[in-house]
Amino acid sequence: MLDDAHGGLAAALADRTTSAVVAHSDSLVSERRLTDPAVEVVPDLASALVGAQLVVLRLPKSLDALDEMARTAAQLGAEDVRLVAGGRTKHMTPSMNAVLAASFEKVRASLGRQKSRVLHAGVAKKVKQEWPRQRHHDDLGLTVHAHGAVFAGTRVDAGTALLISQLHQLTDTDGTVVDLGCGTGILAALLARRFAHVTAIDVSAAAVASARLTTAGRVDVRRVDGLSECADASIATVVSNPPFHVGTTKDSTPTLDMIHDAGRVLLSGGELLMVFNAHLPYLPRLKHLGPTDILARDKDYLVTRTIHD
Repeated sequence: MLDDAHGGLAAALADRTTSAVVAHSDSLVSERRLTDPAVEVVPDLASALVGAQLVVLRLPKSLDALDEMARTAAQLGAEDVRLVAGGRTKHMTPSMNAVLAASFEKVRASLGRQKSRVLHAGVAKKVKQEWPRQRHHDDLGLTVHAHGAVFAGTRVDAGTALLISQLHQLTDTDGTVVDLGCGTGILAALLARRFAHVTAIDVSAAAVASARLTTAGRVDVRRVDGLSECADASIATVVSNPPFHVGTTKDSTPTLDMIHDAGRVLLSGGELLMVFNAHLPYLPRLKHLGPTDILARDKDYLVTRTIHD
């Protein structure tokens, strides 16, 4: 079972079979909801799919994430492995069928039911594993590695690029600098060139695996739910390009919670450097944390620096 958001699907499978049920969720938050004792939780996607006969998953928003799941299942699953992927019809596209067809000979869609549909894939092909991918960015002097489920893949997205342009405005410190929601680890890798103690944090297993490759061992990379494991008044600087989607749903709540928690973990006088879409409701919360300046803006994004009171 892949990416069961609440644990109910994995538990239902365990109730209906005498076979072993293994579950993997990219999100640590979802992983912690897999509490059924009959379900074995495996944090690594490839390890979860070794020998699998049936792979059940919720269709991800990202075609790259689906491609990595399908290729890994075709490579590491049992000889007769089948894949069953369900989702809301409004979020499904013919491209998903094409992605599955790259790894399986037979792909078909079920009839719609309650605005949902299931894709069935079987007869695995001998496919090449293309994940993680990598791309060298000459302007940064950095090779970016990315698993399929990571936002922006090996690209430098526009928000991250704008944030990079303002990293020089950070105050020098010997304290800990945290790249929160690190993704592929681009910011963490660049910060490590200047700061001695850099920690990269992300809730995603794919992001953590990608960031470890991108930062090449120069950064402490952790799979953690936000700042929850950071001690009070222990961090000098937090840098973040936070997501505002959970799957296909826009949700600002995690970032608003993160800004609030930054007040707990930052030292007095510590900095929070953020980039976000200009329409999102973060400025009032940032100004409550401390004096906040807009360092840069373009037609889509703002970069802000907040000094914790």
